[in-house]
Amino acid sequence: MKITIAAVGRLRKGPESALIADYLDRFAKTGRGLGLPPAQVVEIEDKRGGGMAAEAELLSRVLPDGAAIVALDERGEQPTSPDFAARLAGWRDQARDVCFVIGGADGIDPALRARADWQISFSRMVWPHMLARVMLTEQLYRAATILAGGPYHRE
Repeated sequence: MKITIAAVGRLRKGPESALIADYLDRFAKTGRGLGLPPAQVVEIEDKRGGGMAAEAELLSRVLPDGAAIVALDERGEQPTSPDFAARLAGWRDQARDVCFVIGGADGIDPALRARADWQISFSRMVWPHMLARVMLTEQLYRAATILAGGPYHRE
């Protein structure tokens, strides 16, 4: 199993970058004993300004073959953290790669969004894609702690 975060845009050093690195490190340490590999981030950038369609083409090139595609989209399902953890565990148990896709400022091209196995939303509100990365990496870490049997504040 591989876990990939495919995202539009290059993350610069700053508070978001520090949070993402921290959550990815925590996820790697907690997930190791659970059979969850470290997540890798693959960034793409449309330097020609071709919009969502061009971003979708670049994102499609980095999607691992056969991976479950999870599109982060404000129209998606709003799973609970335990639901998210269970889905991640299911992919782990199937030894299936998973790729989380985060679009650019205009979102994810409808054709790529339609290919997704699961569309999730952190809120009906629209979030900057850099904050979406932070929230995704935090949820990956939280999923690992839930799967490890750690205390979960809502149970």
